Amino acid sequence: MAEDKKAPKKGQINIELDEQIAQGTYSNLAIINHSVSEFVVDFVNIMPGAPKSKVKSRIILTPQHAKRLVKALNENVKRFEKAHGEIKDYDKPPMPLNFGPTGQA
Repeated sequence: MAEDKKAPKKGQINIELDEQIAQGTYSNLAIINHSVSEFVVDFVNIMPGAPKSKVKSRIILTPQHAKRLVKALNENVKRFEKAHGEIKDYDKPPMPLNFGPTGQA
């Protein structure tokens, strides 16, 4: 009996990435809320001059997974900075959240 070469080995997870998801979604704002049982991260793409923006993706995590994500992001930022130099952070956001047309009273 031949062994199936596509079957994951013990302890491995087989993860599939379809073409549409592989394209990714650009986000320049993340809004994070939480309850006792979950963290909700809404990814938004806000553009100058646009009167409003929509949530492009929502990810819901358990508190444990949220903590693992923070740790993984921190480790990856450190690796990135080691390879490419420090990532500059702004003192204040480069784009105000209410940058669209303003109303007049």
